[in-house]
Amino acid sequence: MDAAVRSFLTYLNVERGASPHTLRNYEGDLRQFLEFLRTAHDGTLPAPAAVDAYAVRSFLAARAGLGDAKSSIGRKLATVRSFFKYLGREGVVARSPAATVVTPKKDQRLPRVLSADDAARLMDHPDRTQPRSLRDQAILEVLYSAGVRVAELVGLHAEDVDLEAGAATVMGKGRKERVVLLGEKAVAALRAYLNARPPSAGKGPSPLFQNSRGGRLTTRSVERIVTAQCRALPNFPAMTPHTLRHSFATHLLDGGADLRAIQEMLGHASLSTTQRYTHVALDRMMEAYDKAHPRAHEEK
Repeated sequence: MDAAVRSFLTYLNVERGASPHTLRNYEGDLRQFLEFLRTAHDGTLPAPAAVDAYAVRSFLAARAGLGDAKSSIGRKLATVRSFFKYLGREGVVARSPAATVVTPKKDQRLPRVLSADDAARLMDHPDRTQPRSLRDQAILEVLYSAGVRVAELVGLHAEDVDLEAGAATVMGKGRKERVVLLGEKAVAALRAYLNARPPSAGKGPSPLFQNSRGGRLTTRSVERIVTAQCRALPNFPAMTPHTLRHSFATHLLDGGADLRAIQEMLGHASLSTTQRYTHVALDRMMEAYDKAHPRAHEEK
């Protein structure tokens, strides 16, 4: 079973071109699955062909008992399905034990977004005199202006950005490229950062956002940067880089942008994924109505 997992991860890396983030998730999920199987079989791992649907369901139930969210459990099931689908193509198993296991329904939680005023406060906050501050300012502006995922942001090369056109080419999920637009303020922030940044010493494409050693920033580093900028503002809500992506989409919708255009900008494969922002916009509209309209409440 260990060898089968290593073979599967190699396949994802070499043949499917999966990102390091995706590979880490797949490996983590499968290591948890193997540990569960090892515990259930008194310290030994069964052969892949000996794993049945009951074992898969028991694994998911165990993860639920440990407090995993439904979204996390659904991802683990998708990982196990992909693993056994690969083993089926390789002739290791006759059929997938995960094929008949039902994916748990996700809790329908609306994405959290910043108000336009809070977004403006965050964008205008960083000190613009130091190179690192210029970098952090540019990171915030690109996240909010283009609505990119944090993995797409850190994957950008300097050569991927066209400041004259106000656009950048990002590598999205499934290794799909798309062009995202940069607003004037994002372009200005990027110009200031690139002009202050030391020239890249290495050969080949230069990471757009670099750490102090000239290497590429990680997703975790960007998360820490965003957290630090939020904490530096008084009475500012806690948020993640993905909150800026949600805010980007919701503020576009509030401004009258077409839902399909937003889908293209976000790189969503399905329009249904983008449609959740209509619920956010409706909730915000109802909240504004309840606060402001004189006929919104009964007189007591």
